[in-house]
Amino acid sequence: MLVQKYKDMLSKKSVIRNLSEFATARGQEIGYENVFDYSLGNPSVPVPQAFTDEMVRMLQEEDPMTLHGYSPSLGITSVREAIAASLEKRFGIPYRKEHIFMASGAAGALSHAFRLVTEPGDEILTFAPYFPEYNPYVNLTGAVLKVVPPNTETFQINVPAFEEMLTEKVMAVLINTPNNPSGIVYSTETIQTLTDIMRRKSQEYGHDIYLISDEPYREIIFEGVDAPCVSKFYDNTIMCYSFSKSLSLPGERIGYVAIHPNCKDAEDMVYMCGQISRGIGHNCPPSIIQLAVSKVLDQTADLSVYETNMNLIYDTLMELGFTCVKPGGTFYIFPKALEEDANEFCKKALKYDLVLVPADSFGAPGYFRMAYCIDTEKVIRSLDALRRFVKEEYGRG
Repeated sequence: MLVQKYKDMLSKKSVIRNLSEFATARGQEIGYENVFDYSLGNPSVPVPQAFTDEMVRMLQEEDPMTLHGYSPSLGITSVREAIAASLEKRFGIPYRKEHIFMASGAAGALSHAFRLVTEPGDEILTFAPYFPEYNPYVNLTGAVLKVVPPNTETFQINVPAFEEMLTEKVMAVLINTPNNPSGIVYSTETIQTLTDIMRRKSQEYGHDIYLISDEPYREIIFEGVDAPCVSKFYDNTIMCYSFSKSLSLPGERIGYVAIHPNCKDAEDMVYMCGQISRGIGHNCPPSIIQLAVSKVLDQTADLSVYETNMNLIYDTLMELGFTCVKPGGTFYIFPKALEEDANEFCKKALKYDLVLVPADSFGAPGYFRMAYCIDTEKVIRSLDALRRFVKEEYGRG
């Protein structure tokens, strides 16, 4: 007999993926260049040339078994050393290789982090708006994801609701900053408030509460934005990172878990990640990709296009009378729809070949997400379609 919970998930497919598939099909009809597809957060800028050069060099010069053989369970030692050294240099935290576990992107890192600190029935708190895939990521471990309702004025954390929901059953708090879908970056004040509450509650309940920091957008920060390193505020932090966005490598599935050196049993936790891999099959990410990223840790793709696109879209949204908190990073923007039901709003937008994602599954009904990781030329053309949509459907502009 097939497992019912996975069969049930077939009727609850990702709305993002569904809309992306729609955009692809529509593109086959009218040319994809004429579909303004803001559905999928797929980086749109090239990888750094240094990464490509290193891949070519290794393929030409290095031993094939080194490049294509299994890596050690915890990741390649030299790569872990390089990542630890980079983190220490950037953030002043004394990471060593013993604190680093190589993972298959941020999703793989999170899969390990959740299993490190929860038993079935334990709770993990996160904050709306949030990445909807957190639901299966957490709930299929046997832990339970609870979502703190949003502060829609700023999309910083809703402090009163958080304090109320931070009960003795909570073993971890999951944050994502810069945030998908809002584009908001949690400020120093927000992180300080969050971690002060967590320390107080950990002492009150007599058990550690871990902070799991999901950071795939860490390098996409816009000019003048306060973007603190989360791990500097709280010893029991588990950093989950991906190179997908910073280096434009989403298909290579490479990232890491970084346990704060002051976290109790930090080194044991990394070895435990190796054992968790045995149970979930999320082990030994590609050796060649580990080696290549270790040579470009202090580089990024040219991420400036995302701020350019954001400003174009944000200014147009303001011109048309939308309510929207200006993003501080990522390649997402999160306006309020022009009617109560964002699903209906987004359906109407499809008539203008605007593919927008309603935010019910992000925990913020009435809002929608635009992933503006597309060519700036296409963004500019899409704004005419947006103006026409808003004028013809809502009498604005």
